[in-house]
Amino acid sequence: PTTDRRQPAPHERVVPGMRTLLMLLAMTGVPQMAAGEAAGTLDRELIDTGRERTLPLRIYLPETRAPAPVILFSHGLGGSREGNAYLGTHWAANGYVVVFLQHPGSDAAVWQGLPPADRRAALKDAADVENFIARVRDVPAVLDALERWNGETGEALAGRMNLQRIGMAGHSFGAITTQAVAGQQFMRGRRSFTDPRIDAALMMSPSAPRRGSSAVSAFENVRLPWLLMTGTRDTAVIGDATVESRLAVFPALPAGRKFELVLDRGEHSAFSDRPLPGDREPRNPNHHRAILAISTAFWNAWLKDDRTAQAWLQSPAARGVLEAADRWQWK
Repeated sequence: PTTDRRQPAPHERVVPGMRTLLMLLAMTGVPQMAAGEAAGTLDRELIDTGRERTLPLRIYLPETRAPAPVILFSHGLGGSREGNAYLGTHWAANGYVVVFLQHPGSDAAVWQGLPPADRRAALKDAADVENFIARVRDVPAVLDALERWNGETGEALAGRMNLQRIGMAGHSFGAITTQAVAGQQFMRGRRSFTDPRIDAALMMSPSAPRRGSSAVSAFENVRLPWLLMTGTRDTAVIGDATVESRLAVFPALPAGRKFELVLDRGEHSAFSDRPLPGDREPRNPNHHRAILAISTAFWNAWLKDDRTAQAWLQSPAARGVLEAADRWQWK
């Protein structure tokens, strides 16, 4: 793998406004970066009749009405379609239809309304195999619905999606969900949940398998472009996820269009909209700056066939959005 580092720039650890942020990103050569606002959002509930399961969705729309590539996002344990809005608005502003899935059984309803002392146990119970299976089945259900809506006369989404270009992303439990539908194998290759419609995948706080397969056997057949994002303090109390588990994924991936960003002192909440209980230090505003720049270039590279973005990801210019101790590598 190739690793890039750089020295900190004078403006680092300053919270920039959006216009200032885009100017700074342009200075570092980030290709085709637009301001981080979506043209609009659309909330709806998808009823998967076969499973008697209702999936709340939030869809961020770009300004263009021409068919745009699609990105699905899967939230973490105890989250909802309302979280990580900074990602949805920014990706939509850069020309994507972004669909945030909410997974019943492992969403915010698990802990809302409970006394604080009972919430951890409720979340731990929700991080089970049953909810994992439900989550990975939610993904094809949503993709099937998007195909229907894209072709329905009078539908608000009709003709707005290029479903030949689909990205999948997620954080924490959502990263595990993404890994499963984007090429990870289970039970030593005897079980796969891969959806062939997905073209590229982004995992924030990924995890190596804990049982049934080694990391190498689980990921050896991954052929899609994968982007992993984690931090040197990216642990999680639920499930006892460790930094070592997150860092074990990249070495196990086969070479070819595989990338990893490790944010120095980045905690689990670095990828969320707000801090989480138990955070040990103030959030670094430059983490979101790097996440937005790297992820948008990744989507442009593999969902828009942007050769400039592909080259940027593997060039010294990509270091310009990072701090000195951040790690950026590819293979």
